Amino acid sequence: MRKIGLLSDTHSDLPQQVFDYFSEVDEIWHAGDIGDLKVTDALKKFKPLRAVFGNIDDQLARSEFNEHEIFTIENVNVVMTHIGGRPGNLSLPARELIQQHQPKLFICGHSHILLVKFDRSNNLLWLNPGACGNKGFHHMRTLLRFTIDNDKITNMEAIEIGKRSAAKQF
Repeated sequence: MRKIGLLSDTHSDLPQQVFDYFSEVDEIWHAGDIGDLKVTDALKKFKPLRAVFGNIDDQLARSEFNEHEIFTIENVNVVMTHIGGRPGNLSLPARELIQQHQPKLFICGHSHILLVKFDRSNNLLWLNPGACGNKGFHHMRTLLRFTIDNDKITNMEAIEIGKRSAAKQF
């Protein structure tokens, strides 16, 4: 059994609440648009981290992280990328990744809109944790927390960590 904390679109901001809400997780996953690598450095010091780069990330982030992460945890095949579209309106790269790897769990960011949805046409659970940072049109900063146990994804929690503010925190 693995407890997972999922965030995206930090855009160089890392609110203290992330550490509070992810204190009991086994791993943290970041679905791109990291911004300053101080964000991922702080997360790596706290918990094991898997991350992908996003469209705003610079060459430093792109040299440290991949565009896509494809892995199996417990008995769940996972594909994580930054830009995925949404169920029924997939980006072309997301469609290709899903067809090639047949994940049970597809994770993306980019939209700043939290979405947890079962995609019947691709037989997978689609997760977008929304945006955790302060940049973007979203009003509420959000995270996801869940458990993977053997081949089951359970205990899904959508977490609001507060409204956007101008302060950077590390």
